[in-house]
Amino acid sequence: MTTLGTASAEPGEIDTGRLEVGETRDGSPFGLPVAVINGAKPGKTLYLQAASDGDELNGVGVIKRVVPRLDPAELSGTILIVGIVNYHAFQVAEHRNPIDDTKMNRAYPGSENGTSSERIAATTFEAATRADLILDLHQGSTSRMIDEVRVRCGKRHRLYEDCLELAKAFDCGYVLDQKGPDGQLARAAPDEGIPTVDPELGGCIGWDETSVRKGVEGVFNVLTHYGFLEGTVDLNRQTRANGFEQYGAPNGGLVTMKRDLGEQVAHDEELFEVTTPFGESKATVTADSDGILWRTRRLPQVATGEYVCSVGTDVDSF
Repeated sequence: MTTLGTASAEPGEIDTGRLEVGETRDGSPFGLPVAVINGAKPGKTLYLQAASDGDELNGVGVIKRVVPRLDPAELSGTILIVGIVNYHAFQVAEHRNPIDDTKMNRAYPGSENGTSSERIAATTFEAATRADLILDLHQGSTSRMIDEVRVRCGKRHRLYEDCLELAKAFDCGYVLDQKGPDGQLARAAPDEGIPTVDPELGGCIGWDETSVRKGVEGVFNVLTHYGFLEGTVDLNRQTRANGFEQYGAPNGGLVTMKRDLGEQVAHDEELFEVTTPFGESKATVTADSDGILWRTRRLPQVATGEYVCSVGTDVDSF
C-alpha cells in the first residue's frame, strides 16, 4: 500500500485524494489534490507536481492528460502527484500565495510551523523526498517563453550529471543550466540526493496546447527512460544556455520585437524597438551578447525600465 494524503493504492491500483496542509480564513481545512499510481511491478518512485506558482497552469494541463493514460498494470514503480501546490494562488489566478505574498518556489524545504507557503512547501517536500526522481512543472508565468527544462543545482553539485540526464530525458530541446535561487525545489531536493529539474513549459495565460503536449511527451519520456514503462527513448542533444540576460525598456511606449522566440541573436543585433503610439521611434535595444531569444513580455506597452525580454547566453549543446 502506498499512501499520499487520503489517496492510497495497492500495487496495480490508482487513487486520488487530498493532502491536508492547513485551514482557510473561515477555519475550514483545505487540501491539495493528489494522486498515487502504484505499479503492478516494483521499481523507482517519481514525484510530479504543478502550479507551485498559481497562474502557471500548463503543468496542470499536463497532469490532467497524463494520469488518464497511465495503466498501473503496465507500470513498474510508483508515481506520486500533487496536482496543484499553491492552493491559495490558484484559487485567485495569481502568481504568489496571497496569504503571505510569497513565491512558493522560494520557500523550500519549508517549515511545518512557518508561514502558509512554508507549511505547504514542507508538506510537499516531505512527499517529494520519498521519490527517486522529481519533476516540478512550471512555465514562464504569463509571459511568452520557449519550452525548456531548468537544471538548478549548479555545476559543482554531486547530482549535477544526474540532473542533466533527467533534463535530457524530458527532451524539450532547450535547457537552462544555471544555479537557481535558494528556496527552489530543484535546489533543495538534490541536496537530499534526488535528481530534480524544472520543466518550464512555455508561457501563457491559461494553458497552451503546444506546451501542454510537449510536457505530456516529456513525462512519458522520463517514465520510459527510467524504466517505469517498457521501451527505449533516444537521448537527443539539447541546446543549452548557461547564462541569462534580461532587457528592460529605456523609454516608455510600445514595444515591437525584432526577433522571434527561439531565434539566435548576435551581439549588437537589434532585439526590439520602442515607439510612440504614432509609430515614432524612441529607442532601439540591441543584444549585449550572442544567444537565443528565450522569453518576451506579452503586452506591448511598457514604462521606463519595465521588463521586455530575456536572452539565453553562453550557448552550447550536450
